[in-house]
Amino acid sequence: MPRLTHRQVLTVLTGLMLGMLVAALSQTVVATALPTIVGELGGQDQLAWVVSATLLSSTASTPIWGKLSDLYGRKLMYQSAIWIFIAGSFLAGFSQNMPMLIGSRLVQGLGIGGLMALGQAIIGDIVSPRERGRYQGYMGSTFALATVLGPLIGGVIVEQTSWRWTFFVGIPIGLAALVVTERVLQLPFPRRDHKVDWWGATFIVGCVSSILLVLSLGGDAFGWQSGWTVALVASSLLFLGLAIWQERRAVEPIMPPHLFRNHTFAIAGAAGFAVGVAMFGAMIFLPQYLQIVRGESPMVSGFLTLPLMFAMIAAMTISGRVITRTGRYKLFPVLGMALLAVGLILMSRLHTDTSLVLAGAYMAVAGVGIGLSMQVLVLATQNAVGRGDLGVATSGATFFRAMGGAVGVAMFGALLRYSNSITIPDRAAEFGVPPDQLNAGDFDIGTPAEVSALPTALHDTVVTGFADSMQTVFASAAPFAVVGFLVVVFLREHPLDTREVDPSDVADSSLDMDKGAKAAL
Repeated sequence: MPRLTHRQVLTVLTGLMLGMLVAALSQTVVATALPTIVGELGGQDQLAWVVSATLLSSTASTPIWGKLSDLYGRKLMYQSAIWIFIAGSFLAGFSQNMPMLIGSRLVQGLGIGGLMALGQAIIGDIVSPRERGRYQGYMGSTFALATVLGPLIGGVIVEQTSWRWTFFVGIPIGLAALVVTERVLQLPFPRRDHKVDWWGATFIVGCVSSILLVLSLGGDAFGWQSGWTVALVASSLLFLGLAIWQERRAVEPIMPPHLFRNHTFAIAGAAGFAVGVAMFGAMIFLPQYLQIVRGESPMVSGFLTLPLMFAMIAAMTISGRVITRTGRYKLFPVLGMALLAVGLILMSRLHTDTSLVLAGAYMAVAGVGIGLSMQVLVLATQNAVGRGDLGVATSGATFFRAMGGAVGVAMFGALLRYSNSITIPDRAAEFGVPPDQLNAGDFDIGTPAEVSALPTALHDTVVTGFADSMQTVFASAAPFAVVGFLVVVFLREHPLDTREVDPSDVADSSLDMDKGAKAAL
């Protein structure tokens, strides 16, 4: 097959960006619809699972998608992920109760895991390492756009139509991505016998699920010192041990052990986990600051986070072009992690009277840091592995970042709830609120509408105490960015190959995958 022209690459990229858009959008657009969903379907005690279910299945399935794409071909697996996502979205939109909605979100998450990981792997298939920075910058920009605009779009949909359209809206975008990839993406793949490591997949999913369950539900659904916590921690360790044992003996492991002996893969994975904790774990709380502390509507809060989005997009685009021109990439994650730490420290100064212009400047600093770090780590990983491991290595890098994000969201959410139980009572005396007027519900914080409806003194107490807690969250995220900086300093920069990629090489090199894996072991 002839090499893809620049125009063909851009057409394929359009399909991949549509997939990235719909995957990222589906994770954020539903946030503003949650109060309305609970009002119609009930199940307030199951509300967290509407978000956690997707996070759980997408994170746990990411390395499996990468391995399956190495075995059966990137195009087939990518299109399978789209169909799974569409099916999950369709079921979620027609859900009649909370268990059905949660189950549908699990299905959605499986598709999202594939879309997130395989889009970047396909870029690695069709363009040279030297060119990947530019194209992956476009993918990262799409992710940033969807992450920031998701709550804004969700607010408009809920106000103008029905919460069900927050799930339906992704279906036509997914179909468009399917059409584009079917028409343009032609990656030949050899037919050979495979033995999928299903036991390894089971153990990896069990380990990740146990960790995320204890972090998501600990201190809320059950106590940190309860039997549930002990059982989940023990099961995560057990599954981890079983996964290591199985992957060392499997013929075609889901996560090949020899990758962890690759210096770049290990460093990029650790740095990706750190940036995931700092980025997803802290940035997810920005809309809460704007809506609860500043009293802005979901739509306005979406606009107010534009400095973060534009800074991320600009940093990703510019760094990608510079990498393509110079072939050097280490400087960007080093500088990015440092700027992310500075941005989070600045954001820890946000309070009730902070100028919105100043808040936007703080967001922009953090956004530049994220933009310089996130996609370059994937590029470094792809550049350091053989083509036979490209899919699993790319999904591995995505997995560690997603795992960091999941851990960050759960950890900082628990920290926020705990901090509220201290800061809100501490502010009560300042605003003349008797202690007997406070209850545990005030510490959990309701919807922005519920907070704004509180009596003036109690409202000021809750909002000011919540702002204090937000400062704690952002300040606690900064050390993870510092750790990421210290880790990425040790990243070895390998020259980026300038040769064009022949898609037929993707097929030929995959035949050597087993030989290379066994030799490394």
